[in-house]
Amino acid sequence: MTNQQLHQRRSQVIAQGMGALYPLYVEKAENAHVWDVEGNKYIDFAAGIAVTNTGHSNQRISEAVKAQLDNFSHTCALVTPYASFIELAEKLTKAAPGESDKKAIFLTTGAEAVENAIKIARAHTGRSGAIAFKGGFHGRTNLTMGLTGKVAPYKAGFGPFPSEIFHAPYPNEFHGISVEQSLQAVEDLFACDIEASRVAAIIFEPVQGEGGFYQAPAEFAQGLREICDKHGIMLIADEIQTGFARTGKMFATEYLGIEPDMVTMAKGIAGGFPISAVVGKSEVMDSAAAGGLGGTYAGSPLACVAGLEVLKIIEEDDLCAKAMGIGEVVYSRMTKLQQSVPAIGEVRTTGAMMAIEFTDPQSGQPLQEVTKTIISKAQENGLILLSCGVKGNVIRLLPPLTIEQEVLSEGLDKLEKIILEVV
Repeated sequence: MTNQQLHQRRSQVIAQGMGALYPLYVEKAENAHVWDVEGNKYIDFAAGIAVTNTGHSNQRISEAVKAQLDNFSHTCALVTPYASFIELAEKLTKAAPGESDKKAIFLTTGAEAVENAIKIARAHTGRSGAIAFKGGFHGRTNLTMGLTGKVAPYKAGFGPFPSEIFHAPYPNEFHGISVEQSLQAVEDLFACDIEASRVAAIIFEPVQGEGGFYQAPAEFAQGLREICDKHGIMLIADEIQTGFARTGKMFATEYLGIEPDMVTMAKGIAGGFPISAVVGKSEVMDSAAAGGLGGTYAGSPLACVAGLEVLKIIEEDDLCAKAMGIGEVVYSRMTKLQQSVPAIGEVRTTGAMMAIEFTDPQSGQPLQEVTKTIISKAQENGLILLSCGVKGNVIRLLPPLTIEQEVLSEGLDKLEKIILEVV
């Protein structure tokens, strides 16, 4: 069976709304390499969108899950729970940013984590409004689409969205939006759109993901914390893409000098097994009535044991330090390339959450076609890449944190070759 044959079969049975970036059908994967059904080998700079931070087919995770599978695969933690469900919550509540006593809930997807964080904020405050940021991505459910600040492809054609959701600009020095302007825009919402006393939550990403990998300045996060404290609003840090050592810290909020009221987690939490979490201050998390939170597959036993093993690997293999090392290598290589490729407008790295933004050197306009062409040429060069950015002009690099140095260098060689061919 070839990639093309599978792609034709896919087109007959899978709705086009579930897009496929590459006509590449995976047969096996190991650490930072992926092989397709034709035997072609690729270096993976996507990691399942920051999911396999601990590498593909990590033997320690596989063995933990196989052992659990021999015992049981599902009972529903809301009916008959199990020890790993508690153990993972114990470790995540200790690992989450801040000194407050914390509690957790488990779900299955990142969107569910965000949606439940908003539910908890509403239960705790008795309010309904929510503020998010332009360029933010929080999920594909109706509520989380409303929170998302990027129309194509996530919101186009899917409205109407829930009411009382408002957006402010996210600070972005490269695009001329200052911290002061962003915080003032939040204050302006209170004057023009919704009184502060009706706002349950403000949600933000410490590093915007789909929006373009822009890092929140510490003074911005601290300003949000002050606004929330002043008005009794819950501050939610969406760490779904940034968590679990990806940015060089366990959670990116650690760079910001604040403690959020809640943190949403998913993606890298369990090395590829579906699970998500909300971790927050105990008095906040206990606001919802018993039975109001959860789900049939929430806190799957297979994912819980995988998550426990992921946490051990992050600590024992010092993946935070490895993330910083990856970021340093990429930043050095890409800024050097930038000197000969003026279309590289900016190189951004927060640990191993890395981006290259392409802009016209004269006008500053986004170069979407350049980005699309780089992505399309990646497969033929044995590389898997992702794009992002509100205007689709950013390449994001998310290799497994366990990637070998020689494989990282080889992948960057391939990327440089493609960029030089395209630009």
